Formats: sequence, C-alpha cells, structure tokens
Amino acid sequence: MPAVLILLTLLLPLGAGAEEIIGSHEVKPHSRPYMAFVVSVDIEGNKRCCRGFLVQDDFVLTAAHCRNSAMTVTLGAHNIKAKEETQQIIPVEKAFPHPDYNSVDRTNDIMLLKLESKAKRTKAVRPLMLPRPDAQVKPGDVCSVAGWGSTSNNATKGSACLREAQLIIKKDQECKKKRFRCYTETTEICAGDMKKIKAPSKGDSGGPLVCGNKAYGVVTYG
Repeated sequence: MPAVLILLTLLLPLGAGAEEIIGSHEVKPHSRPYMAFVVSVDIEGNKRCCRGFLVQDDFVLTAAHCRNSAMTVTLGAHNIKAKEETQQIIPVEKAFPHPDYNSVDRTNDIMLLKLESKAKRTKAVRPLMLPRPDAQVKPGDVCSVAGWGSTSNNATKGSACLREAQLIIKKDQECKKKRFRCYTETTEICAGDMKKIKAPSKGDSGGPLVCGNKAYGVVTYG
C-alpha cells in the first residue's frame, strides 16, 4: 500500500526535495487558492522546491525539512512554469520550524513561514482554514493532497500544472505494519489506498492534507 505519513498541523499553533504526486489529476485552475510553491537555496547553492499552503495573509505552513536560505513563496499559481497574472511572489521574512523538529527521523516536521508582506486576497489567493483543536479525521475519510510534481515513478520532470490525488485515511495499524520510521498516532496520520497507486512523494513535502475544505495535516514524507 502506498501509504503516506502526514504530520498533524495542530501541533503548531498560529502566532507562535519532493517532486511527485502519483495517481493524480489536474485540478481546475486556481480552484485550490491556498496552495503555495516554496523555493529556496541549500548550502551547496542548489535550488530546492517544496509545497506549502496559506493559513493567514502573511503566514504559510510547510514542512520543517524544507528550510533553507533565500526562501520565497509563490501564491496564486496554476502553471508554475508560466508567468501568470494571478501569481504573487513574496520573500520569506522568517522561518519558524517546530522547536522539537528532528531532522534524523523527521518527527515534528512542520514549519511556519512569516512572509515579508501580506498576500493580497483574490480568487486565486486565499487562506485554507484549520480545523478545531478537537477535530479529528477517522479511517475511511476521503481527503486530498496536491502538488506540482511528476505523475509517475518513471517521470523525470514535474508537472507544470497543479495536480491532486485523493487518499483514504487508514487505521494506525496500517502504517505501523509498514514500519514507517517512528510512526506515532498522536502526531501523524496514515493515508493511502489499498487498491490504487496514489501518493505524494518527494517534492510534495509541505503541502496540505485537505479533508472537508480544512487542512488536517502537512505532508512530511511519502
């Protein structure tokens, strides 16, 4: 089963190199106005890309392992390789990784990005709501993940246009059985599909797990 671990967003209250989304379909342009394309430069000078999502006009939520230097966020994009009039490119003022983030096992792999300026809300740019603190997803719920990655394991280039795949929330035992590093049901969600190959993979890190138009998690690794 192509399961994926999703870190719960509820761990990090507001205020305080991935390239694939397999088994996906292209979404209607700008129908996911919260999606963010995060670009940075690593210590070797290489360009790195992650996903993220707008949670307030000047805050983007993503994965902590996406942290590098010279970070910028592109909002309002459908075709990330085109210069669309809807796009807003905003530098990151400061990154706030989870204080207990562990880069070895990627526990607490979640981070807030404070933007240098507020995003302008348009039809193509709008924050995604977070759930209530006591809200939970349950096995059988159908959620979705999105990204600009390649569409198969054999593809060498990412998709220019935003794509999305649906995932079914699985029982915790499913991921424990697969021995996903240090899977912890209190901070992670197991999602996938027993019958279909659908999963985010490297490059889609930082994107949201969306259930009922709310973000219940952040993709940390596939």
